[in-house]
Amino acid sequence: MDFQIALLLAQDGITNGAIYALLALALVLVFAVTRVIFIPQGEFVAYGALTLVMIQAGTVPATLWLLAGAGVLAAIADARGALHSGQRGRLAAVLAWNVGYPGVLAALLYALPLATLPMAGQVLLALLVVVPLGPLMYRLIYQPIAAAPVLILLIVSVAVHVGMVGLGLLFFGAEGSRTPPFSEARLEVGPMMITGQMLWVIVASIVLIVALYQFFGRTIYGKALRATAMNRNGARLMGISPALAGRLTFLLAALIGALSGVLIAPITTVYYDTGFLIGLKGFVAAIIGGLASYPIAAAGAVLVGLLEAFSSFWASAYKEVIVFTLIIPVLLWRSLTSHHVEEEE
Repeated sequence: MDFQIALLLAQDGITNGAIYALLALALVLVFAVTRVIFIPQGEFVAYGALTLVMIQAGTVPATLWLLAGAGVLAAIADARGALHSGQRGRLAAVLAWNVGYPGVLAALLYALPLATLPMAGQVLLALLVVVPLGPLMYRLIYQPIAAAPVLILLIVSVAVHVGMVGLGLLFFGAEGSRTPPFSEARLEVGPMMITGQMLWVIVASIVLIVALYQFFGRTIYGKALRATAMNRNGARLMGISPALAGRLTFLLAALIGALSGVLIAPITTVYYDTGFLIGLKGFVAAIIGGLASYPIAAAGAVLVGLLEAFSSFWASAYKEVIVFTLIIPVLLWRSLTSHHVEEEE
């Protein structure tokens, strides 16, 4: 390996690491606030990318019907809760968000010339379809079992992952797809050729991380999530709704996942089950951060990306094995240095 090849591999590793960093941050956030090890995080990557592919082909994305179905079920559940608690005034808001929003979105998707829209409009529509699936998923699946042990929540996450992969096959088919790059620009830096899409991935990841930092540090909802992550019972006593915190957390996780899928769709061919491996690498990074530290998880994601890139050069057939083996020494080190904490605490 000469210096030029090392630079190219490092460039590839940093680009992939930026995506893994976003997913790792989402996984840490979801676990800190809800105690859910969110295995389906990667599915939002595939759903975001393939929904954009369908929109660019001029087809109404099949994920719209998943959104509409989940919205109807959530409306029934929320309406029953509102009637039982005597809050009939909430019914209009419940119906508007859960049923009205998918209806308006469907009307837009059928009315607009999807294939000829500007790229920004297509990306926005893809996010509008996929991102609301996050809070709806929390409402229907995780909110009713929010007090369950972590192991039960993990088993449910695995079941949700399997279900979403199956639905992905039904919605998008077995063929992989790519989207056109956001930019055709190419920048030559020494021996390296940096494409415009790579810059988009890195810059968008940095902007999103900074935006999340500002959100948690300067907004009331971000501070509420931080309070819930530090002490759920204390946050509840201070009037912070655990249900609202859970929905907001899943909204952010779905946004990060779908945006990651949109960003990588021009770089790699995305299949209905591609999200699992990508999400798993983000999970390795989150484990490096102990499912608690955002900066260490982000640094771990870059390490995973670099390890994957250099492994693909030295031992291409075993690159996935090498990446996932990284989790073993990390778990051993954490088990030897961490004190046992009871789950109820």
